[in-house]
Amino acid sequence: MGNQAFQILKELPTPLHQSQCVPHKHELLICGGKCERACYSYHTLKNEYKFICDYPSNVLLDGHCVVKLMDNNNNSKNSNEITLLSFGGYPLSYKHTLVMKYVSVWNDISNKSNELNNYNQWIPFTDNNNHPIVIGKDECHYYLGMRATIGGSNNHLLFITHFKNNISVFDLNTFQFIKHDTIPGHDTQHHCFILNSKNGQLQEMAKIYQKKNKQNYQMLLFKQNTGLSIEYDEDNKTFQFHELPVCEDIASFFCCAYVCINDVIFFFGGLAINKGNILKSVHKYSIRENKWLKCQNTLPCPLHDCIAISSEEDNYIHIIGGLNRGKPISTHMKTKVRVWDPSQLSKKEIICIIEHWNRNLRIKLGWVDDFNQIIVKYKNLTIKTNIILFNKYSIMQSTVNCKKNRHN
Repeated sequence: MGNQAFQILKELPTPLHQSQCVPHKHELLICGGKCERACYSYHTLKNEYKFICDYPSNVLLDGHCVVKLMDNNNNSKNSNEITLLSFGGYPLSYKHTLVMKYVSVWNDISNKSNELNNYNQWIPFTDNNNHPIVIGKDECHYYLGMRATIGGSNNHLLFITHFKNNISVFDLNTFQFIKHDTIPGHDTQHHCFILNSKNGQLQEMAKIYQKKNKQNYQMLLFKQNTGLSIEYDEDNKTFQFHELPVCEDIASFFCCAYVCINDVIFFFGGLAINKGNILKSVHKYSIRENKWLKCQNTLPCPLHDCIAISSEEDNYIHIIGGLNRGKPISTHMKTKVRVWDPSQLSKKEIICIIEHWNRNLRIKLGWVDDFNQIIVKYKNLTIKTNIILFNKYSIMQSTVNCKKNRHN
């Protein structure tokens, strides 16, 4: 069943494991891997790769992290440009903190931008006075296999979880750490760490029609037999930790690939640290229902240290690289989200539904909070039911329009 669930894509330009990847429109930006400095853009429509750049020669990548920085002032103006932050690594002498201003290598304009503005290359991360900033430069910051995510009222807080049981908050505006705390449970290394927003992707769709809401600063962390909901109070700079259930099947495994879509986290593969067993199974955790489920479909082969990423423009999950029996692989495959969760709607489908409702009901008052709940309920119907309801609604509207035309 595993081979039927996945579509094998064009091989990676080089074998990769412990890579980092960021989605950008129809691209997946693959930023190095363990002991591999090359960065590539994969075009999801063309099924092709293009070289972006190499990390500097003095950087040794081992357990690094890459996140997309949010520029709230210029997002609409420079929608074709994003900024990536890369940091971490091991040992201490090889730690790095670099940024890249990226413009698509698939556009002709990227070559000119690269020459004029140092685009599409890694440069030092600096403060407002152009002084280099190194995140986690102290010995106590052991960043091998750490994880990070960005949140805060202005998307200015970098949350970092790292070995052994540490969580830190770095303010990207002041370039300083503002909080350190200890995480209960298993050591945090090569683990799952995500920021959970209220209603997930559906909330993002609602932002098209309403002003941005204040984020809900809840994070989720899973590592072997540890499951945690982590809440951060931005005003008081305090953490609260709450235990979550962990699936027994993967309680002894780590180095899983993971991706969160709406309110569901998918886990692919994994490695048992003591026995050396490797999984090819797939599990999912529903945040809303606080429930685990083992999926019937599996990976084509046992994998760990691969990366899972969802494409921004469609409803696919990409699995990139990884280790199979100790050897890095060049495999790149994708799978439809609905294979693992039939209730999931793609970004385009949600927008289509919203626009359809707006056109037919002629809503001119803007977005209201009740619509979020309507879409959540709609999303949780089966796909078959969705199609039936959608067709019935369209037929009803067509009938009404025909009667109006006859009357006129």
